[in-house]
Amino acid sequence: MAITLPPLPYEAHALAPYISADTLGFHHGKHHQTYVTNLNNLIQGSDLADVPLEEIIKLSANKPEKTAIFNNAAQVWNHTFYWHSMKKGGGGAPSGAIAAKIDEAFGSYEAFVEAFKSAGATQFGSGWAWLVLENGVLKVTKTSNADTPMVHAQKALLTVDVWEHAYYLDYQNRRVDYLDIFLKHLVNWEFAEANLAL
Repeated sequence: MAITLPPLPYEAHALAPYISADTLGFHHGKHHQTYVTNLNNLIQGSDLADVPLEEIIKLSANKPEKTAIFNNAAQVWNHTFYWHSMKKGGGGAPSGAIAAKIDEAFGSYEAFVEAFKSAGATQFGSGWAWLVLENGVLKVTKTSNADTPMVHAQKALLTVDVWEHAYYLDYQNRRVDYLDIFLKHLVNWEFAEANLAL
């Protein structure tokens, strides 16, 4: 059962002008595809060859001999989750259950925005900023490289990719601007709310 590259949930130009078709083309078609290809090569003929992606991640986490498998598997999952964390016409404050949980955890949407932007801006080097559910409470967290919330007993609700390839063609070194645009114009709160309800 080979791992396959999931299609983007929108056209490559759908997020323009905030994220260009060029960025999505390279990021999805080259970077994400490379993780898929590498993972399939690494698990071919092994006891993980027919295991679902999330199980591969959990079975390879924190095992030095399986670091390459974990890194590629987690990056396949993280990227797929990131594509769905954005949508055309997204951004702004949420409503409904996710809004209530944000107010409960952070005090206000504005406080959440500052925490999320700070997590993304202060992640040294490559990584991710996340909104997660842990023990029934929302938290903002960050992970480096391929690390992912599911191996830390957290349920991911939303993520932003802060690897340079996610934004460099459009924003160069202005990561903070990219994070601001993500929240104002791209974030898919319906996706986060659906994950909260799972």
